[in-house]
Amino acid sequence: MLAARYAGDGTMTVTELDPLPPGPGHVQIAVAYNGICGTDLHILHGHMDSRVDVPAIIGHEMSGTIAALGDGVEGWAVGDPVTVMPLAWDGTCPACRAGNRHICHNLDFVGIDSPGALQGRWNVDADLLVPLPRTLDLKHAALVEPTAVAVHDVRRAGLARGDKVVVIGGGPIGVLIASVARSEGADVTVIELDDRRRSAVAGLGFTALDPRDDTVAQVERWTGGAGADVVFEVSGAAAAVLGAVDYAKVRGTLVVVAIHPEPRPVNLQRVFWRELSILGARVYERRDFDAAVALLDAGEIPADALISATVPLSEIQSAFDSLVSGEAMKILVDVQAGQEQQ
Repeated sequence: MLAARYAGDGTMTVTELDPLPPGPGHVQIAVAYNGICGTDLHILHGHMDSRVDVPAIIGHEMSGTIAALGDGVEGWAVGDPVTVMPLAWDGTCPACRAGNRHICHNLDFVGIDSPGALQGRWNVDADLLVPLPRTLDLKHAALVEPTAVAVHDVRRAGLARGDKVVVIGGGPIGVLIASVARSEGADVTVIELDDRRRSAVAGLGFTALDPRDDTVAQVERWTGGAGADVVFEVSGAAAAVLGAVDYAKVRGTLVVVAIHPEPRPVNLQRVFWRELSILGARVYERRDFDAAVALLDAGEIPADALISATVPLSEIQSAFDSLVSGEAMKILVDVQAGQEQQ
């Protein structure tokens, strides 16, 4: 089978490997599609080399069908469409014992800390499987994982119907957060620097602002001088973090979603003055996955608008390069393309 591996130094390579049968309690998935995300770009840039064993098969935004069952696996059948919630926890650490297994102190994020989905046949623990309805296109289903991120972010915010929401960053996760928030009845404004992304966001029916303008004044006019109920920081930019609290109302909430590779300045005077809440939002829980599947199946998520291109596994490096350059929103890898020749 063909597999794509992160080889270090900003490089992805494609290699041929012999698939192994699934062990007891595991299933083998014929991976259909894998989405490339911001975390994968962090890996490509070497920001996560302390966690990734190079060369590493990465990838965690995926869809596929079960190809084989290991001993002892029940409740699943060959051909079932599935995705994977790629979190394996130890069940014994303080976070797990407190009911927060998804942020286990010793979390194995599958596709980062252990082998991922950019391979023709992927063996995973059956406990990680999430069933997909057969009505859901497998291309769209590759967006379940990032949609679950957005569902978790919105749930962490305690969003209420009618809330005014500002999303800083109009990339894939920003658009997904905006879409999930809208499905919950919120009124959403997205702030995005890139002209192409801002135009795409506006095309989805959201108010899209250019941060080079006086966006604080625009948000104040939009909210009648109060400020936004919830602000999501999704851009990962230092300037955005510093200015994010300026959009929030008294006792508003800032949710930090982006991965920041280094400490950022925060305007704590504003946090104090308006009694703001700052929340972190990392990964997801199983209920977030179930909600994401339902939203995609119901057409609440603009999947086709998010997917810029679909490429075969053999073009993995060019796909990463396009995302790094900002030329694309979300690229899917057709993992089975070319596998039949092997």
